[in-house]
Amino acid sequence: MWFTLGFGPAMAVWAYGLAECFGAVFLAAFLLGLLLCLFARKRRILTVLSAVLLGVSLGTLWFSQFDRLVLTKAAALDGETKTITIRATDYSYDTAYGLGVDGMYTENERSYRVRAYLDEGAPIAPGDKIAGTFRFRLTASGGDQDPTYHKGRGIYLLLYAQDAVTVTKGEPGLRDFPAVLRHRLQSILTDSFPRDAAPFAKALLLGDTRDFDYETECSFRISGIRHVVAVSGLHVSILFGLLSLVTFRKRVLTALAGFPLLLLFAALAGFTPSIQRACLMFSLVLLAKLLDKDYDGPTALSFAVLVMLAVNPLTVTDVGFQLSLSSVSGIYLFYPRIYGWFMRKCPAKKSAPFRFFLAKSISASVSLTLSATALTTPLCAIYFGTVSLIGVVTNLLVLWLISFLFYGILIVCLLGFFWTAGANFIAICMAWPIRFVLFAAKTLGKFPLAAVYTRSPYIVAWLIFVYILLFAFCFGKRRPKVLLCCGTLGLCMALLASWAEPLRDGAQLTVLDVGQGQCLLFQSQGKTYMVDCGGSDDQRTADIAAETLLSQGICRLDGLILTHLDRDHEGAVENLLTRVDTDLLILPPTAKDYGTQGRIVCATDDLRLSFGETTISIFAPHSAGDRNENSLCVLFDSEKCDILVTGDRGTEGEKELLEFAELPEVDVLIAGHHGGKNATSDALLAAVRPKIVCISLSENNSYGHPAPETLERIRNYGCIVYRTDENGDIRIRR
Repeated sequence: MWFTLGFGPAMAVWAYGLAECFGAVFLAAFLLGLLLCLFARKRRILTVLSAVLLGVSLGTLWFSQFDRLVLTKAAALDGETKTITIRATDYSYDTAYGLGVDGMYTENERSYRVRAYLDEGAPIAPGDKIAGTFRFRLTASGGDQDPTYHKGRGIYLLLYAQDAVTVTKGEPGLRDFPAVLRHRLQSILTDSFPRDAAPFAKALLLGDTRDFDYETECSFRISGIRHVVAVSGLHVSILFGLLSLVTFRKRVLTALAGFPLLLLFAALAGFTPSIQRACLMFSLVLLAKLLDKDYDGPTALSFAVLVMLAVNPLTVTDVGFQLSLSSVSGIYLFYPRIYGWFMRKCPAKKSAPFRFFLAKSISASVSLTLSATALTTPLCAIYFGTVSLIGVVTNLLVLWLISFLFYGILIVCLLGFFWTAGANFIAICMAWPIRFVLFAAKTLGKFPLAAVYTRSPYIVAWLIFVYILLFAFCFGKRRPKVLLCCGTLGLCMALLASWAEPLRDGAQLTVLDVGQGQCLLFQSQGKTYMVDCGGSDDQRTADIAAETLLSQGICRLDGLILTHLDRDHEGAVENLLTRVDTDLLILPPTAKDYGTQGRIVCATDDLRLSFGETTISIFAPHSAGDRNENSLCVLFDSEKCDILVTGDRGTEGEKELLEFAELPEVDVLIAGHHGGKNATSDALLAAVRPKIVCISLSENNSYGHPAPETLERIRNYGCIVYRTDENGDIRIRR
């Protein structure tokens, strides 16, 4: 265990690119570890230190060899465009732009696991050959947080088709059996379960959440039960319980059936890091039973981590691996203490057996949830920006159902191979408890303060404060009531500060960093309006927009204005409106329905909205033409600040705007078309004379935004330039 505590962090340091001097780190740790070994017999602390230091040195050496033999060769292909052939190893799936498929690519007698993205085409199956011209992109650079980030699962190259590809049908081999079986099980579940229950059934058994809509995904994350559909130790323990029952707890029989069953289940779940960790640990459980030896949890966890990092050191960067490791570590560290404290408060078993049983069950559930989330909460805050406050309640309501549902879904799969009617009947029966889980997640997820969000710096400060309290609680006097009261009081203060912040200023503009897209938030005199909501990723953009609003206590917009209907300006609107509704939705002339409960206005003519001393003017296009040139333009005119938004209008559209609208000199101009070379013209700059120009775009985008000539024009007028690719969220207060 101590060796792994050195080996793992060494891997993390190198995987995230934080180490600069390989030789010095390795040599110092190795020599110091050997030196301590000489004196380790007399003092345990020296034994521990020597094990940790040797772990650091060998971890460093191991990663350097992995980098030389694997990553460096993959990096040599980064940015190249080649005509190649890929062998598909799984079934293709739909993406926002076409198809995605995993496969193997061989070059110079070396094979690489790759993920290829293709334009629309026929479905692809394992064994098919895909020939075409692809652009290579490396995914193994340290610190990359791209949504298509797969290095923790052994995929170091992403391939993007540059033109049409040729697919030659092939026969799946033995190594493709798990993918074929998983696809067959998915088909059985889709055909057997009602449409509203099938996505959850596939997610619970196989970890496949691709059929989840945005609202369901958010409800599981906010309500604190996202772990239920991330196949890991919970699912393996349920499967292990069934195995023990079937084999009558016979040691040899359980082991003989258990090892291949664990391997098959891991393969069906796609060998994700969380399932690898769970299966390795349960393999040691089986081995301990077979050899009649004791099983030690921390040692088993360390062994699993060591094996996984030895096979793929970049597993340490995988979010699922980190969450799984933190969850199990939290259970080992905190569960006995929390459960023991609860049990001391329970009624006596002899005097009130039913109350004792009920209290014991609730105590176990609450203790397990609290201990599992003790170390995962900071990770959820970092990666997802969400801290669930209602997770204990949700887990208490639904966790007892999960074993029953897992077994029921497994029965449906088995019956589906030879008795369709029986599978359908069981599936219809199982659909009702599934609906209860979905209902509980969605209902509790919509409760006020079901979760808080790290988009607010006050919530971040509160979270740090809570963990300082927890540290003091663990090593000082344990007073749970004091801890709870201080944490609650701190949360109330953080929420009040977050909600009061937008009210401090007469006018506030926030340009959200949503990648290659645009999402603007204007707040004045207690009113909140949003202009556009689209970015590089629809779900991530909706999360950013919704959590920015919710962290300020804003559950409903006063208005949402869409300049035009390109995906990078409106792609996240439908997702956003599942979490935050709007009183008024202003669209360019279109019949698209977003399902909002508010009033919808199609701006065929200029519009004017007024509240207090603030006026919002929406300028409609006056001629037919390109959708970009016909973008709605928006002028926010407040006592404190004037802001002009021109959407994606170029030179011609800006010329029309100047011809038909009377524009004042403005404080802030949102650069048109993300800083494109044909937007933000000299004529517009001369007319409105902005003091500040904000550009919303992503880093290293393929469009070349912002254009150098546009930046030069802006600077010639003495404007201050802020860019989301360099500055992140831009907030201007007046």
